[in-house]
Amino acid sequence: MSGTFVGMPAFPTAAKEAVANETLRGNLRHATHTIRDKRATAVAELADWAQLREAGKQIKDHTLRHLDRYLVQLEESVTAAGGVVHWAADAAEANRIVAELVKATGETEVVKVKSMATQEIGLNEALAEEGISAYETDLAELIVQLGHDRPSHILVPAIHRNRGEIRDIFTKEMGNWGRAAPDGLSDTPAELAEAARLHLREKFLRAKVGISGANFMVAETGTMAVFESEGNGRMCLTLPETLISVVGIEKVVPTWRDLEVFLQTLPRSSTAERMNPYTSMWTGTHDTDGPQVFHLVLLDNGRTRTLADEVGRQALRCIRCSACLNVCPVYERAGGHAYGSVYPGPIGAILSPQLRGTQSDIDASLPFASSLCGACYDVCPVAIDIPEVLVHLRERVADQGGKGHRLEKAAMKAAGWVFDHPRVMAAGERAASGTRKLHPAKLPGASAWTNTRDLPEMPAESFRDWWKKNRENGRKDTGS
Repeated sequence: MSGTFVGMPAFPTAAKEAVANETLRGNLRHATHTIRDKRATAVAELADWAQLREAGKQIKDHTLRHLDRYLVQLEESVTAAGGVVHWAADAAEANRIVAELVKATGETEVVKVKSMATQEIGLNEALAEEGISAYETDLAELIVQLGHDRPSHILVPAIHRNRGEIRDIFTKEMGNWGRAAPDGLSDTPAELAEAARLHLREKFLRAKVGISGANFMVAETGTMAVFESEGNGRMCLTLPETLISVVGIEKVVPTWRDLEVFLQTLPRSSTAERMNPYTSMWTGTHDTDGPQVFHLVLLDNGRTRTLADEVGRQALRCIRCSACLNVCPVYERAGGHAYGSVYPGPIGAILSPQLRGTQSDIDASLPFASSLCGACYDVCPVAIDIPEVLVHLRERVADQGGKGHRLEKAAMKAAGWVFDHPRVMAAGERAASGTRKLHPAKLPGASAWTNTRDLPEMPAESFRDWWKKNRENGRKDTGS
């Protein structure tokens, strides 16, 4: 996986700054609560939701166990349908392949469908270094791009922006990228959408090269599927002469019948809709319809390493619905930028450290960016046990060492010795009870814990002493 957002500190530091931003917190609270309430209603309409969830989990697990076979089948199917398949081991190789394919067309501009994989590898920046301009066409991605910003949500990348901020971005920046925003633009959704439509229309009609990702790839036919809500993806996928799709290897499903499950669960879990407004599917190339050249770049970039971890591999089931973000109390308060990755929230906290490793400060901190409340697992449409993976990754980070973890291990070792010596334990309890009026409200040397938590009040008598008084020698008096 490509590096973290430039200059991003570890999660605790970034989150502390984000929590102090009242506008950001207000935007996130309103958006996430609205989305999750609608999702709950949409999911409740299906009596067999639990069965669909289990089916999605089983399909994904089966595919991951036999990923080598299905990827080979996919390559054969895409090639037979007139496409060309490329294999990219990492971000650098994927970026090089795409840049060479674009330059081979002689074009210097591309239009893009919203794609997490291309954000993951930093494709836009890599193309810019080669003199190629990449234009985002998803409305939220357009807002992020025009605002020289970073995405903060998987489904709604500009969730941290309100309508007034979006209007100001359009007014200031649209003219630098193409057609300017209309004079007197207001912050009403209809006017903002119309300004974006007019700005993008000229790019759709001019572009010769389109770049996309894919939500799913069907191995048996070589079919790609893109789910979106605005129609911009349809324009990018059908109008250009050349289409390049960059897709993570875990996005393959064996058959069309398998895809049917996700056609029901993804829209409800993401946009809270019964059916996706625009579901585009294409298989290779056709003489009279759509792009005449199709390239598929299959991206590894840490996925094979993740697949080798029996606990962590379940993160590769993810269908990028973002339901876990919308119910997460940590994400709601800290926002997506604090995660230092294009994958924020609970899924990002387990996916990014596996794709990138846990060597950097931010990746080592992400498994701890959770209260382990389990809400993310409850809403996941493919039943990823995110809390289980978080704890698993915390163990990995702890095994790496570091000052905090060394102190923790020393403290646990000392506590273990005390627990093994009852007389020492009893003496410590009596000493603690006898000096309880002198105890500080904050524990020295443990500010990371006690800055947000009060120390429990020490009782006047230890349980051990109470038991001796009230339970020994057959006495049953509880003192009441």
